[in-house]
Amino acid sequence: MTSPVTIADFETTAIETISAQASSVRATFRTNKTKNLQWRLVQLRKLYWAVEDYKPQILAALMSDLHKSAYEALLSELEWVKSDCMFMIKHLEEFAKEEKLPSNAVPATFALMGFRVRKEPIGTVLIIGPYNFPIQLVLAPLVGAIAAGCTAVIKPSELTPASAMVIKDMIEKRLDATAFAVVNGAIPETNALMNEKWDKIFFTGSAQVGSIIAKKAAESLTPVCLELGGKNPAFVTKNANLAIAAKRLLWGKTVNAGQVCLSQNYILVDREVVTAFIEHLKAAYKEMFPQGAKASPDLGRIVNPRHFQRLKKMLDETKGKIVMGGQVDESELFIEPTAVLVDSTEDSMMQEESFGPIFSIYPVFTLDQAIAIANSVHRTPLSLFSFGSKAENKKGMFASIHFNPD
Repeated sequence: MTSPVTIADFETTAIETISAQASSVRATFRTNKTKNLQWRLVQLRKLYWAVEDYKPQILAALMSDLHKSAYEALLSELEWVKSDCMFMIKHLEEFAKEEKLPSNAVPATFALMGFRVRKEPIGTVLIIGPYNFPIQLVLAPLVGAIAAGCTAVIKPSELTPASAMVIKDMIEKRLDATAFAVVNGAIPETNALMNEKWDKIFFTGSAQVGSIIAKKAAESLTPVCLELGGKNPAFVTKNANLAIAAKRLLWGKTVNAGQVCLSQNYILVDREVVTAFIEHLKAAYKEMFPQGAKASPDLGRIVNPRHFQRLKKMLDETKGKIVMGGQVDESELFIEPTAVLVDSTEDSMMQEESFGPIFSIYPVFTLDQAIAIANSVHRTPLSLFSFGSKAENKKGMFASIHFNPD
């Protein structure tokens, strides 16, 4: 019989200790020990086995925080991080190797000087993670930091407290404690971290918070990597395989209960096939959830009441027609995968980024109209999905949409 998994109650890091933690990992970087490739390989191997050994705690934490099933947790979180570790372990020496410049890459005057590109770690980095993939989107950036020879301070999301506590325990016990630290907390602790000097900041989250991070980082000319969301469109033309389009798009809104920055916010569908597309959506729903979505052991839940109310407000305020789903239950933070047929870009379902299992369907006459609407709603989406002929997909994906480089 396996022992029950115990996860410590969420505890914030004392603000007065944060500066000392940041100074400690900066001091470790200055010793140059992280430049050693063998040291990096050891840390990557330790992280790999930490994720494997902490599997029961991680699975329990993800179920507690997001009602994330074991299958989905393994697929989208644990195995993802382990795969990243193995990839870096396999290729680290290749990535870190100096590159000689060919003689024709420099002026002839300097051709005999033996120019080369030397790979140097940038320094001490801050990793601020989100709530939707609280393991993967914290540890995957850490894999990159370790491989590059950086030290790091990690700030998991306070909205997924069980996952944050498991990460803290895992990192502090398994990795080099002089090089890596975990700070838990909310806005006050994040503000304290942002008052420290970093060599790079990696933030995953909303555009609203990302702008605050970028503004603060600009004061000290700190480079940032922002992985943000977006109101992502999908195109479905009359030449599409409607069954495949419906199944894939619905899947994208059920993984992690639609709390995925890459999932579609709205679907622009050729008017001639709107009715047929909706029927295929319903068929895909029935196949995925034969007993209904609420009874499914595999569908996650909304992270907290605030985000539940935000999504419910979008449904309450829409002037469109719910054509699939619609059931909500705040006591379980459950929102059924829901499609709403709308006829205006001013509708609440088009104006807000859902970041949940709800999406809108907007009928269009042509692909050109769809592209124009997508550009007017959000000109730089994080992702785009196109279902149609090869020529239509090429046009939809590359002709007029400008992708967010983040």
